[in-house]
Amino acid sequence: MIDSERLETLAQSIQADLAGAVTGYEIVRGELTLRAEAAHIVKVARYLRDARQCQFSCIIDITAVDWPGREKRFDVVYHFLSPRLNQRVRVKIETDETTPVPSIIDVYRGADWYERETYDLYGVLFTGHPDLRRILTDYGFEGHPLRKDFPLTGFVEVRWDDEEKRVKYEPVQLAQEFRNFDFLSPWEGTDYVLPGDEKAKAGGKGA
Repeated sequence: MIDSERLETLAQSIQADLAGAVTGYEIVRGELTLRAEAAHIVKVARYLRDARQCQFSCIIDITAVDWPGREKRFDVVYHFLSPRLNQRVRVKIETDETTPVPSIIDVYRGADWYERETYDLYGVLFTGHPDLRRILTDYGFEGHPLRKDFPLTGFVEVRWDDEEKRVKYEPVQLAQEFRNFDFLSPWEGTDYVLPGDEKAKAGGKGA
């Protein structure tokens, strides 16, 4: 585990050098997380890559967290690694559904597909990205499936039509109504109660 004092020193140094861009930090279980302003993410990324005390030359991931009840509903989360210092850092910024975040591709070329994935799954927009299109979902996919308000069933189902010999896209249709479960026994069927089940004595039955 990275020494907490070392992380504290690093965090204070970063915040001092990037005053106005980095707004806060926390150290939890040996991990450093920086809070930054979205408009300054390119500046922050370049500093983390180039500063002698940082040398975070590798980008590990870019993702998001959806907080639909918040005005700025998305935390965009960046993970960087410094192989030379054997150290990681996480950077969080906030944005909403319509405000783009500057792309960091010019700083980390490997951010390309990560930003596309975050756009595809959450709908976060990135300005300056050379090819911001979906990367995991299919052509014509509606919505962004990792948003908290995206329905579990989705909007469209894809199937192979053997008669027409092609892939077809159709609106989702549930084959049956949702059933009610009492959640007390996972083994009971509608007409059969397992011997020895305490609910059988009370005359209870599953859904």
